[in-house]
Amino acid sequence: MLRVHTFLKMLNMSTNASYNDQGGAEAAVEVCTEGTSTTSGTGAGFGLFSTDFKKNDELKEMLESNKESLKLEAMKRIIGLIAKGKNASELFPAVVKNVANKNIELKKLVYVYLVRYAEEQQDLALLSISTFQRALKDPNQLIRASALRVLSSIRVPIIVPIMMLAIKESASDMSPYVRKTSAHAIQKLYSLDPEQREHLIEVIEKLLKDKSTLVAGSVVMAFEEVCPDRIDLIHKNYRKLCNLLVDVEEWGQVVIISMLTRYARTQFTSPWQEGVSFDENNEKAFYDSDSEEKRDETETKPYMMDPDHRLLLRNTKPLLQSRNTAVVMAVAQLYWHLAPTHEVSAVTKSLVRLLRSHREVQYVVLQNIATMSIQRKGMFEPYMKSFYVRSTDPTHIKTLKLEILTNLANEANISTILREFQTYVKSQDKAFAAATIQAIGRCATNISEVTDTCLNGLVLLLSNRDETVVAESVVVIKKLLQTQPTQHSEIIKHMAKLFDKITVAMARASILWLIGEYCERVPKIAPDVLRKMAKSFTSEEDIVKLQIVNLAAKLYLTNSKQTKLLTQYILNLGKYDQNYDIRDRTRFIRQLIVPNEKSGALSKYARRILLAPKPAPLLQSAFKDRDRYQLGTLSHSLNLKASGYQELSDWPAVAPDQSVRNVEVIEPQVNEWVPTVGKSKPAKSAKSEDKFYSDSEGEQVDRKGSKNSSSSSNDSSSSSSSSSSEGSGSEESDEETSDESPKSSSQSGEGSSESETDQKKEKNKKNTDSKAKSKAVNSESEENNNMVSSSSEDGSSSSSSDSDSDTEQKKSSSRSKPKVHERPPKEVSLLDLDDVAPSAPTTPKASAYSPSLLSDLEGLSLSSVSSPMQVTVQPFGPVKSHELLHHMSGKGLSARYHFPRQPFLYQPSMVQLQITLTNASDQPLEGIHLGEHSPASLTLHRFSPVERLEPQASVTVSMGIDFNDSTQAANFQLCTKEAEFSVSIQPAVGELLLPTSLSQADFEKEQGKLLGMNETSATITMAEGHCSSAVLNKQVRSMANLGEVITGHNNTHRFAGRTVSSGALVLVTVEKREAADATITVNTDKSVMASMLLRDLKQALASA
Repeated sequence: MLRVHTFLKMLNMSTNASYNDQGGAEAAVEVCTEGTSTTSGTGAGFGLFSTDFKKNDELKEMLESNKESLKLEAMKRIIGLIAKGKNASELFPAVVKNVANKNIELKKLVYVYLVRYAEEQQDLALLSISTFQRALKDPNQLIRASALRVLSSIRVPIIVPIMMLAIKESASDMSPYVRKTSAHAIQKLYSLDPEQREHLIEVIEKLLKDKSTLVAGSVVMAFEEVCPDRIDLIHKNYRKLCNLLVDVEEWGQVVIISMLTRYARTQFTSPWQEGVSFDENNEKAFYDSDSEEKRDETETKPYMMDPDHRLLLRNTKPLLQSRNTAVVMAVAQLYWHLAPTHEVSAVTKSLVRLLRSHREVQYVVLQNIATMSIQRKGMFEPYMKSFYVRSTDPTHIKTLKLEILTNLANEANISTILREFQTYVKSQDKAFAAATIQAIGRCATNISEVTDTCLNGLVLLLSNRDETVVAESVVVIKKLLQTQPTQHSEIIKHMAKLFDKITVAMARASILWLIGEYCERVPKIAPDVLRKMAKSFTSEEDIVKLQIVNLAAKLYLTNSKQTKLLTQYILNLGKYDQNYDIRDRTRFIRQLIVPNEKSGALSKYARRILLAPKPAPLLQSAFKDRDRYQLGTLSHSLNLKASGYQELSDWPAVAPDQSVRNVEVIEPQVNEWVPTVGKSKPAKSAKSEDKFYSDSEGEQVDRKGSKNSSSSSNDSSSSSSSSSSEGSGSEESDEETSDESPKSSSQSGEGSSESETDQKKEKNKKNTDSKAKSKAVNSESEENNNMVSSSSEDGSSSSSSDSDSDTEQKKSSSRSKPKVHERPPKEVSLLDLDDVAPSAPTTPKASAYSPSLLSDLEGLSLSSVSSPMQVTVQPFGPVKSHELLHHMSGKGLSARYHFPRQPFLYQPSMVQLQITLTNASDQPLEGIHLGEHSPASLTLHRFSPVERLEPQASVTVSMGIDFNDSTQAANFQLCTKEAEFSVSIQPAVGELLLPTSLSQADFEKEQGKLLGMNETSATITMAEGHCSSAVLNKQVRSMANLGEVITGHNNTHRFAGRTVSSGALVLVTVEKREAADATITVNTDKSVMASMLLRDLKQALASA
């Protein structure tokens, strides 16, 4: 009996674990199948769990062994089990024994395990608290952060003081990653013990002053969780958060934007005040489209926007181009609730762009657009076609698009919308067809000019074969007829004739209500309908029975001679009906219309009660009242107040004192720099850059304006604070020729501030060094842009340009006197030493092929191209190289790459790259090869592994990447025998093209096929030096790999090319106008590439 009991108990435990952790019965069957397949038929019962037990025993043995390699392998397997959803809690005692292991790799995995199971196995976790406390002092930042994470995951009130102390210490840690973890721990501790609120607020106040972008989002999240009402903590940090916003990681941006929205509603006056004119003078220069606003309105009280209010709007606007939909939605709701009316339209295009995303994203975005479109139709009218329903859309998306189209309907576009609705009515989706009919009814109510047209169309639908369409048409017609019943008695008669064919209860009830309500207008038909209803009364639905009783009562009052007996018969049937509502209604009606001694005085008012004029129903949007909730919130989506929702406060009548946001701490730092910087020419720029971002921990962020920047940190742990908004239009920052002045690599795309003399010196240096060896070139040319990033195992990233390095050198020279700042310039000079004398790199030699063989192979690989549009190989000018891996990040291995602008021999659809690998260390490097790559959609042709690279030696290899005609970055591992380095290559759009040879006639013919949506154009004012034909051609071909089309016009320049991947034709026309004006036109069916190429060409021709 004891054995049976033990077996049943174990069987129950195993089954429960399978159900809970693997998804119910299917998982249990899967486990059973695994067990029985590995056991004999006689022991099938024990096979259910024997394999799991054996596996756990094996892992325990590995964890208890003396070999660290076995322990590490066991932990990797355990983490793999957890990732698959398996329950590994039984291994907790064996795992926790290794928490004090000195192997960092093993300790990391143990901490990952403990974070998962510390809450479940609290008693065992408590035994290791002393180990966690010691780990908080570990030199490795990842160990310190992991220890704090595990400590905060132990949900035991007795260790609250220990957690509080650990959080306070970690908040002062040198590593921003540890400080970020402490911000996360604040929320866990607050949920465990809310009484610690005041102590936690002190920590939050301290972390809010942190200047690291890695910490900002996490501490604001803790602020929202612990003390969202303490607005006073934000005052001093408001401007800093606004300026850091573009560099914070994406989910941190969402939290900060939401918090700043609530903050702004309490600190600034409303920009929507009536009777005032909007006047910002110089502030409007930022928004080009707003500068053309009419100023003819009567000036009463000009509205002056608070500079801090404008700062928030200006710094969030670039995030509308973020790749993260939540960030775009957060900025959209901020503009909706904070921006002046004429600026809200800036979010329209970004919201419409989100409709190309997944259906879950579409649903949320469409809900918000539906609310916006009720108040401001003009925002979305130009994009009305984006809301047309597709056949592949699910029903809930179709319904929302229908709602938006109805909101956008007006006298100008109603004919287009009604034609669209006619198609929707024929949809196989019955619910969508019914919603379309309701939308037609709303349009008829809102726009009186089309009421008759809509009514006639709905009447025609009464003969439809689909019962759902007919029923919904009847219901909508009933509502429309209430607005003007005198003019449509014929429609009522027509509906009465169709009554027998209609079977849907709601439709039958609506017809009966109409006949009863307007029975005096159809005196001959109404009694006959009542007679038919008396026969089928017992078989009708309850809703229809109620309307039959009402019809009988109304006819009894208006035509008692014909209907008296019928009414009594129906009332007798209703008196004994099974539904108590019908029984009660029948008794009430009898006492009301049939006078007797008990009825009293109420029967005198029967006619006024039953035949009183009813107000016409108001057909409104379901989203009309949702604007009371903040856009983008769960409460708005559900249309009810969700738990934790914080309402937006009303605008204050008088703005609070704005001096509370002034930060006095910054002033001494500025004054300290005055004597040292005053002697140097770039004093102004140095002061503006260091005023905010000078950090005692060695973090430097070099930013301009309010756009994205590439941030570099001296602390390897702060590397994760690199720019997170790649989608803000900066992912296509472009390459320049060697004779151009270098531009800044910041994602804002601003030009550098180098003087003309510096340009001349740099040009002379490039000319003198153009014949140098490739090794010297690689050490001297250190140009970089924001499209290339390299990271080591700690994830550090570094991106720099010539202008940035030059600025850094000027600053370092001007700051060389103060002792405190001697080290940072030294570190910068070590990393950027090669930037001193940039030169145009010489194209590495391809030793594997001779020039003649290369040209023959190129001709063979592209022979399939049609004769009038052959791809030609004419790379323009000196090829520019980019840093792929710095020798300090690569442990001695450095890598640079360039685009030779030649067809790739092995696969014509790939873009060819040549990578120069250099061993800058004093030890040979072995086994250099490419590892894993991402995303999986990209196809790579790997270079042959380099078996051995001697110290100070270089080798050039070729590889190909199929970018699929997009500028999406190709991420891959550059590996040696001992280490792996994560690198990334993001091409400019101009490098995705190959030049094509076309005659002028062929060019015009192909251009004629690519008009309309396939044509993108813009007008620019060219720089003074770019007006000549030679320079213009040089600039265009340096920016994009295009071939020139010979034309007979001096003012018109044409260029042609094909995309490398798909072979799509790309045609560019630059037509010079009066003075320095020019029109750039790009024709291609790749609309995204067209807009990106157009922007790059505008930048190349307009910049000096």
